[in-house]
Amino acid sequence: MTGQPSIGVVGLGIMGGAMAEALIAHGYAVSGYDIAAGARKRLRRAGGTPLRSSTEVAARADVVITSLATSAALRDASEKLAAAKPMRCRIVIETSTLPLADKEAAMRRLKRARIATLDCPISGTAVRLGEGAWTVFASGDERAFRQVETLLEVFTSRVPYCGAYGNGTKLKYAANHLVAILNVATAESITFGRKMGLQPRQLLDLFGPSPIIGTGVYRLRGAMMAARKYRPPTMKVEVWQKDMQVIGDMAKAVDCPTPLFTACVPLFNAAMAQGLAQSDTASVCEVLGMIAGVDGPRVKRR
Repeated sequence: MTGQPSIGVVGLGIMGGAMAEALIAHGYAVSGYDIAAGARKRLRRAGGTPLRSSTEVAARADVVITSLATSAALRDASEKLAAAKPMRCRIVIETSTLPLADKEAAMRRLKRARIATLDCPISGTAVRLGEGAWTVFASGDERAFRQVETLLEVFTSRVPYCGAYGNGTKLKYAANHLVAILNVATAESITFGRKMGLQPRQLLDLFGPSPIIGTGVYRLRGAMMAARKYRPPTMKVEVWQKDMQVIGDMAKAVDCPTPLFTACVPLFNAAMAQGLAQSDTASVCEVLGMIAGVDGPRVKRR
């Protein structure tokens, strides 16, 4: 691929919208589609071109990035991308966290239309994009990857090529498995400190930067927990529920015990029951606080 390719983004939510805006800021011509009118308006305000369908995106863009919340959305998008006439798109970068079988089906569908598909899920939140803290687990046809490597480096310098299609998704499952545990562990640490009479901010300031016990999760989600403010979310609880289900299903499929991960599931379920579906996953701290009987100001949900 010579010159700077035109880019399409299908799925302009938290992650897709952030990628579109980053590409626009780096001088790429970006078009996009999302079923939500508000997402299309945000793209226009950022300097991109909102379109009426995935089919229109495929006809306009050399490379299409998909960032979708459900398998049904990916199936619909891949069908419409493959059906575009005239078709300009030759490479699709699939970044969603979805069941691997569904991503493989989309890849086969696009291959029949002579479109190469890369499996490139992202470890990191939209907030971390500005810090260059993402990791893109790129997998699939290596020739296609080399054609879009520079594009992916707009988001982060960490774009390892991980081999065969699907390896990226497997790595993302392993990463999010760990994030789920660290999220709950951070909430438990802060709740334990509060029960002992410590201020959450003190724990955050001392533990977050520590080279021994500090983690990116502690610094990002711990700040939300200390403030008891979970909106705007970096990852909504209701979306995280989907990721938890996908990871759990894969663990069962490969007969891998995940006792720590499994212990986290009821806490995120409880966050849903407490009306925190649209809040950040850091709000699991409120679940533990309620169980622990911690007194304090009402949770700031907005």
